Amino acid sequence: MKTLKNIVTLVVLALVFASCKNETAPEVVTVETEATEVAVAELDPNATYAKAEFTIEGMTCAMGCAKTIEKKMAKMDGVKSAKVDFDTRLAMVEYDEAKVNAMSLEEVVKKAGDVYSVKDMKTVDSFDSEATPDAADKKACDKDCKKACCADKTEAEKTACAEDCKMACCADKAKA
Repeated sequence: MKTLKNIVTLVVLALVFASCKNETAPEVVTVETEATEVAVAELDPNATYAKAEFTIEGMTCAMGCAKTIEKKMAKMDGVKSAKVDFDTRLAMVEYDEAKVNAMSLEEVVKKAGDVYSVKDMKTVDSFDSEATPDAADKKACDKDCKKACCADKTEAEKTACAEDCKMACCADKAKA
């Protein structure tokens, strides 16, 4: 037993001496990277900008669908701004008429996904502020709602819809 204690003591002392180092300064490693320039799209101040609004069909979520389409349109050369509202399915794009046209906007939407399609594209003087109402401005569905968006819902779901309706279908049907 005494021999075992001596061996364990020697092992512990060897570990202590082997692991202790007198170096206090950390090792500094220099890594060289290749400089890359990010191309920033410059807008032509003399360009004629047009505004287009259109509906995008086939979107199923705000982050995956609407934001992806919005980013792809915003990256186009000649696009000043792009906004896609998932709730109303409305896209609003301001673009340079010399570089972008309605067909190129539609192509970008279709390339973003096979399920997306553009409907009712129109050129406008200003974006429709009523097309994207705040949730407080939307009318809620009634508890006895018989609209298409509430047709297959239980009474509890209809009650929840009436209390806090943010669905685009409810807002659109309430206006009609």
